[in-house]
Amino acid sequence: MLQLRSMLTVADNSGAKKVSMIGMPGKGNRKYAYVGEIINASVKKAIPYGQVKKGEKISAVIVRTHKEKRRKDGSYIRFDDNACVILQSKEVKDPKGTRIFGPIAKEVKEAGFNKIASLAEELY
Repeated sequence: MLQLRSMLTVADNSGAKKVSMIGMPGKGNRKYAYVGEIINASVKKAIPYGQVKKGEKISAVIVRTHKEKRRKDGSYIRFDDNACVILQSKEVKDPKGTRIFGPIAKEVKEAGFNKIASLAEELY
């Protein structure tokens, strides 16, 4: 469960390290975003010569949240950090990077991000 100005780590090799959530496209005035949802973010920290630069506005999908999420079977899933994967654009559900670091929630695959799920080290 993330809100505006939440800081997220980037779980891919696109060049960004930290991003700040600045909105949810097409969601109106909703307050929170959850695992598997697309957000707009601003790059706060990036490596030199990466694909994305500091200050750039990007689209990303949330792959990990610290706040637990209840699943249909009654179990809960929770991670150690808030993380996202940068997308090529809002319409295309493919990641900008070529590698995904760390585990991701299986809700991301259920939301239609199959390329991200296949690149991930492990699904939880």
